[in-house]
Amino acid sequence: MDIFRLIQDIKTHLKLSFDEVDRWFEKDKETLNFQPSNGGWTVQQILEHIYLTNFYLLILIEKGSKKAMRNYLELDLNSEIKNYSFDNKKFEKVGKHGAFEWIRPEHMEPKGELRLNEIRNLIARQYHQCLDYLDLMKNGEGLLCKTTMTVNGLGKINVYEYIYFLSLHAQRHLTQMKKNESETIKN
Repeated sequence: MDIFRLIQDIKTHLKLSFDEVDRWFEKDKETLNFQPSNGGWTVQQILEHIYLTNFYLLILIEKGSKKAMRNYLELDLNSEIKNYSFDNKKFEKVGKHGAFEWIRPEHMEPKGELRLNEIRNLIARQYHQCLDYLDLMKNGEGLLCKTTMTVNGLGKINVYEYIYFLSLHAQRHLTQMKKNESETIKN
């Protein structure tokens, strides 16, 4: 496994996802506040949900990165890299809205307590946090810690995969926001 290629691919994925999320903050108020006919969230609520989910995932990513860096002193990183293969197939449904049942915890539901510009700034900071963790674990150390991810039965995933999951989660909701926008246009 070329670990440097994996890290670069995750950085690229993050940039594309976060750039696309950021463009939604430029939408007009009608698009941002449109209530879809299925009773789902408005675009602004989805943006807040992305921030909240990132917030909680980043807590796990931070803990995982610290543990991975500690494990670097005890485990054979070269062996881990040699024996690792990234299973993209395992993750592909995560980025697709409606691909599977996803029951989110209540603390990840939007409450409407943040202004749009606050959400935008917080999400931008979260993007940079992800990049900082990838820079910290630039030699493959992120493979040295695995944490269980219950969503869609992913099981134990490493820190890089958690960061990739975070990026895929944003993509999942980009599709949802596009559906909202297309319904706004029809009305």
